Amino acid sequence: MKRPGILKLWLAAALYALAITASAAVKVYRAADFGIRPGTGKSQSALMQKVIESIVQQSGKKDKVVFHLEEGRYDFYPEDATQREYYISNHDQFNPKNVGIALEDLNHFTLEGNGAQLVFHGRMLPISLLRSTHCRIQNLSIDFENPHIAQITIVENDTEKGITFKPAPWVKHRLTEDGRFLAYGIGWEWTLGWGIAFEGNSRHIVYSTSDLSCPIVNARQVGENTYQVPNWKDSRLPAGTVIALRNGQRPAPGIFLSHNIDTEVRNVKVHYCEGMGLLAQLCEDIPLDGFSTCLKGEDDPRYFTTQADATHFSGCKGKIVSVNGLYEGMMDDAINIHGVYLKVKEVINAQTIRCAFEHGQAYGFAWGDVGDTIRFVSAFTMEEHQEIYTIRDIRPADKETVKGCKQFIITLNRPMEKTLELATQDYGIENLTWTPTVYFAKNVVRNNRARGALFSSPRHTICENNLFDHTSGTAILLCGDCNGWYESGSCKDVIIRKNKFVNALT
Repeated sequence: MKRPGILKLWLAAALYALAITASAAVKVYRAADFGIRPGTGKSQSALMQKVIESIVQQSGKKDKVVFHLEEGRYDFYPEDATQREYYISNHDQFNPKNVGIALEDLNHFTLEGNGAQLVFHGRMLPISLLRSTHCRIQNLSIDFENPHIAQITIVENDTEKGITFKPAPWVKHRLTEDGRFLAYGIGWEWTLGWGIAFEGNSRHIVYSTSDLSCPIVNARQVGENTYQVPNWKDSRLPAGTVIALRNGQRPAPGIFLSHNIDTEVRNVKVHYCEGMGLLAQLCEDIPLDGFSTCLKGEDDPRYFTTQADATHFSGCKGKIVSVNGLYEGMMDDAINIHGVYLKVKEVINAQTIRCAFEHGQAYGFAWGDVGDTIRFVSAFTMEEHQEIYTIRDIRPADKETVKGCKQFIITLNRPMEKTLELATQDYGIENLTWTPTVYFAKNVVRNNRARGALFSSPRHTICENNLFDHTSGTAILLCGDCNGWYESGSCKDVIIRKNKFVNALT
């Protein structure tokens, strides 16, 4: 008669033990307990890095770690930031990079922002996540105190006197001896002579202006924070036009993902960064939900966001999902998905070739692994050869390691066709293994330079229920080339449905 009672007690004890074990497997840390608090104005770069590395060292491989920030502003300066040598696809290869939060070799790690505002200074890479599995970045925003884009407003456009303009209040600037407009900040300064023009009221890019030449030479000051440029004459720019002056450099994205599996980015807003909003390379499975590159609301005095694409995926596989995002004011596309063609440079023997990265912003990282399948593509006609080959061996040809390399020696699983062997330098090779399926839905893309969405993957791609509103280029572009950007990926299976298009190709 007592056995059922004992059994119940044992079962209750076992469930309690399981509950304790389960809760112990999720380790929760709060930044404030380590002295990382918002609103101090002091740099959090060094302390944040030290705390995260200490937490990871104390955690077991099977533990799930959640690192909480409190809501509020956190400042990051380059002087005490950790430095990393990263080669990032489609970016300028400046190294080393000052990284605000470097997350590396993690498993089941969540960076929980709780509405935190991460504000960076100088030239920095805000967040990196490398060689990690099942990680999350969520509920935070990324911005820079002094953007590397200088915003000005035209106050008068006179056909004889030229254009008179006023820089935005936050823009640090001066005129050079020859009257050029020079903007500067922590660790950077440059003269600016081209930009993107926005309508003052609507924030649309001014019709038919594209990349705008702004010949600011022999400028002179004519009032408080007001300058006149006699040689700058352009009838398309009435008073009230806002121009984002830029130099086009892209040293680092807002978030850099590399060699990860299952990385979720949720409710993250990038208000400005000096490259892409998010760049992922050689990653598998990336769901984005509510990731945005956007202004800070309707009253934001800025008209621009990122220096380049909002999101960019180079050589990824698995499934890329981007939903519920707002992409506006970027200096390039909302999303670009592609691989990288290597150009064939030499046939070493019938099964071995020397190949090279060709674009100056795409080199220095891994291109493929043993067992990956590849295909040859004519560089001039983009015709694909039907034969598929497998990589038996791949190694850097010009460096001891992949980091920084530009060339590879690749051995195939069998001899090449004779036509390839005789005309190799007319061909590129595409890695078919590192190509993703894509789902891009319920996003708003508006008021940006260049295109809306670029898809270059042979796998199943769906683009649906999006709003494309005043993109200066095509709203959706399917393309690839083996002569310029060397962005690979012929489209085989694309569904475009239920999208709304408002004034594309402005």
